[in-house]
Amino acid sequence: MVEDLFPVLLPTQPSPEFTVPDGLCWFSVLSCLLLACSYVGSLYVWRSDLPRDHPTVIKRRFTSVLIVSCLSPLFVWAWREFTGVRTNSSLLALMGIRLDGLIPAIVLPLLLTMVLFLGPLMQLAIDCPWTFIDGIRVAFDPSFWMLCLGDMRWLRNQVVAPFTEELVFRACMLPMLVPCAGPAAAIFTCPLFFGVAHFHHVIELLRFRQGTMSGIFISAVFQFSYT
Repeated sequence: MVEDLFPVLLPTQPSPEFTVPDGLCWFSVLSCLLLACSYVGSLYVWRSDLPRDHPTVIKRRFTSVLIVSCLSPLFVWAWREFTGVRTNSSLLALMGIRLDGLIPAIVLPLLLTMVLFLGPLMQLAIDCPWTFIDGIRVAFDPSFWMLCLGDMRWLRNQVVAPFTEELVFRACMLPMLVPCAGPAAAIFTCPLFFGVAHFHHVIELLRFRQGTMSGIFISAVFQFSYT
């Protein structure tokens, strides 16, 4: 039940059962699609002949993506106002930004991520010439982190992209999908928008001829299924 798993999505008016308004699902899906297109489209507002890994391109895309991410809560607000779905919580709480349940929300995804990357981490530990103590020393070495923070690709892959993608494709889309699809369906539907959004890499790979057409599309399909 939506009421049990997502209490912030409870309708404010007392009713024995939550009734999905007519057209809510279509409007929710279109809103998520528009939000995804806005995120991906912001990457291409800058005209450039440089590849995506060039520092200038990365900095420009940082700007546009951060702007879209800051505006993304407005999509949820507009969706709520247009559909008339009222909740017992604030907009931030609706997006999952709240103190209630904060510790499990941090620990459980972290454990899941560790399990997901356990294989590559074990392979890295086997192939890496460093000892465990060497790895600990590097992790606590300030110069190592300064080097990372000065690398635009590292900032994109480890900081900006994960933060903005989670905000846009999860925090903002789930509240719009749960009332019409339910928690279980919304959890499995939400990543589809994220996966489809990654197909834009095909454009750049074909543009700079970084592989064969079949190889590029196979890679895109694999990335879609993985995400």
